[in-house]
Formats: sequence, C-alpha cells, structure tokens
Amino acid sequence: MSTTPDVVITREPTGNVISEGGDELATTLLKRAGFVIETTPRSFWYRLPWDMGEERENQTASRAAQMLTAVGYHVDLDPGLDVTHVSTPTDPAGDRVIGHSVLTLVDQLNGTTTYGAAADVVDEILDPDDGVLVRLGDFFEAAAAQANAADKHGGWDLSYVLEDAAATVRELSKDLHSASDRMRDLGPPSKRSWQEGVAGYYATAPSRRTAPAATASDEPAAPSPSTPDSPTHRRNR
Repeated sequence: MSTTPDVVITREPTGNVISEGGDELATTLLKRAGFVIETTPRSFWYRLPWDMGEERENQTASRAAQMLTAVGYHVDLDPGLDVTHVSTPTDPAGDRVIGHSVLTLVDQLNGTTTYGAAADVVDEILDPDDGVLVRLGDFFEAAAAQANAADKHGGWDLSYVLEDAAATVRELSKDLHSASDRMRDLGPPSKRSWQEGVAGYYATAPSRRTAPAATASDEPAAPSPSTPDSPTHRRNR
C-alpha cells in the first residue's frame, strides 16, 4: 500500500488552478510542471500562473498529475482539467478507450493545417503493417477463431461472418494503400534546402569552357610596306 500523501489538483470557482497536499518531492514535481507557490501568513499552496489560458492550464494540470502518478502518488485531478479523458454523450464514463482513441485521431485530422500533416494522421489508420485497419483485420480473425472453438453450429456460423469481416477489412486496406501518399501530394511541394539548391545548380549548369589560345596563324597579318595604301608607302612618296 502506498504511503505517499494524496495530492489534489482542482479548479476553484474563481478559475484558479491550485494544488494541495503531497510532500517535498510532490512540490518539486509540481514546480517542474509549471506550478508556482502561493503563501499566506498561515499556509501555502501551489497554483498555475494566471496568464496561461484555460487550454494550457488543463494541459499543465494533466501533465503534473501524470508525473505524480508515475512515482506513486494518488492524485485527485479535477475531471474538468483532465485532457487525457475522452468521453462522448453515449459513453460519458469514457469506457470505450479504443473507440475514443480513433475519435482523437478524427480530431487531430480535423485540426491539421497542411496536407502533409493530414497524411501523417491517415497513416495511423492505413499503415500496411501497424495501422488500425490491418490490426482490425487481426481482431476479426481472432474473434472468428474464438467463435469456431465453441464447436457448435452457432459458433461456426459466427466464425464465417467474422472471417468475411476480416477479409473485407484487409481488402479495404489494400484498396486504400496509397491514400496517405495521395493526400500528401495534394499539398505544395516541399521547399528544398539551400544545400539541395546548390547541388541542383551544379548538376544542371553548363560547363565552363576555356577559350583556345591564339596561334600565329590566327593573328592578323601586318600590312606589307610595299602596299600602295600603307602609311609607310604614302610617307615615302
């Protein structure tokens, strides 16, 4: 049984996020997470800075709770501060963890600002080795084996249905194998680094040629002294 003191992290009616309880190690972890000390003549507690905004307050409080829990503290975290808890109207307790994980991916996809980022989220579902679809196929196959092990007509019939589901999911995964790349291609091409630009210039620039040295035969011939129109001939006349 843990002997570490309980820690309470909550949001007050005034909006302040405060933490109480714990010991010296707990306060060290709270300060590392971003809490600051608040004192009065008779007591002290920890709170988050007032200028963080609600979203960052929730994230910081959740991170502090995770840090404290990891070293053995029992943390009573205000549900309104817990960003790790996902719920829906049909599952307010958040029991369907896997489904909520996919829902988190939906939120991430809706929040992307580039096609490259959207493609990265799509990869979480469609990766041919570890994506959600391929693992869903594994799940249906395992469920079919469980149903078949019942060794009765109802189990056999169910196993056929589940095997068909596994095949359908695997076929869908094959059909969508290039979807993330196609999503990424919808965006502008990535900018080249200056190193790539220099390398590309030297790879395509025309080679510089050295002009051949002039030879004696290329030099203009001096006018002959006996030429009637030469300056020497005119001075001697």
